[in-house]
Amino acid sequence: MRTNMLSCLKKGIIASLCTAILCGLFPHQAAEAFTDQVIQRGATGDDVVELQSRLQYIGFYDETIDGVFGWGTYWSVKKYQEEFGMEVDGLVGEEMKTMLERSTNYDEEFVQRALREGRQFTHYGQTPKHKQKGPKGAQDQPEVARRDPGAAPEAPAEEPAPAPQEEAPAEEPAPEPAPEAEPEAAPEEPAVPAPEEEEPEEQTNEANIQKAMNVPDGYSENDIQIMSNAVYGEARGEPYVGQVAVAAVIINRIHSPTFPNTASGVIFEPRAFTAVADGQIWLEPDDTARRAVLDAINGQDPSSGAEYYFNPDTATSGWIWTRPQIKKIGKHIFCH
Repeated sequence: MRTNMLSCLKKGIIASLCTAILCGLFPHQAAEAFTDQVIQRGATGDDVVELQSRLQYIGFYDETIDGVFGWGTYWSVKKYQEEFGMEVDGLVGEEMKTMLERSTNYDEEFVQRALREGRQFTHYGQTPKHKQKGPKGAQDQPEVARRDPGAAPEAPAEEPAPAPQEEAPAEEPAPEPAPEAEPEAAPEEPAVPAPEEEEPEEQTNEANIQKAMNVPDGYSENDIQIMSNAVYGEARGEPYVGQVAVAAVIINRIHSPTFPNTASGVIFEPRAFTAVADGQIWLEPDDTARRAVLDAINGQDPSSGAEYYFNPDTATSGWIWTRPQIKKIGKHIFCH
């Protein structure tokens, strides 16, 4: 009995020492962790600053820490999710935040102070820039601010950057009177109103956070929306790769001289898409359809360059069967 009591006492002392040591090594983990919100593309603020810092700490993000969840952050998140066997959706939820908190350290006071002073991070943590796994290298960028969060909390050694110059506010032009009884030209393509997005909460480092770029270059929010409508109307229920393939067909047509060169022009071309003919084009698309469109815009093409597709069980056109077939994905056959 006495031996068992001594053994339990020893285990208790060891457990207490381990807890004290861990708390000493990571004093800010619980206090400075993420909020409960899911962080996604377009977000701005302190959660994004922490996300970028932690990703860069272990070599998954090599761009500037600026608190803006743009495309560089998006692809870094997906790379992290892919490497650690998580769902690759670009959304930073509880699972990914927990993994980052356990594997990285985050000196919030240092980062926020540097942001307030107008500095731009290109290297944070212990992973050298040439080993970073982000979407593009940062070795050609100036290393303006660098910090090893595991070091003692001393004032940073680099020289303080000069305070950013204030830009003179642009003068608002005087409103011009609207012309009377002058009809507007009818638009050639149907316009789809962009969905309303919730405004991000105001953050403390406003001067250093810019509005995120939600849409890739060359495409408007209206393009993304109508393409999402088309993918949802044509391919909901299909596997995700099949939805990306349908979006890729639309993009392939935009780039082809045979078809109109805009998203709306391609989609609303007469007899081009069944969803337009039966009205399903106006159904509200889900997040999966929008994600499929964005992946296709960013280069994914499971259709292998197809400009046509059809469902062999429902196709009524004999002409479509004459097109050279490439592959079948789900219920759709993709062809040239």
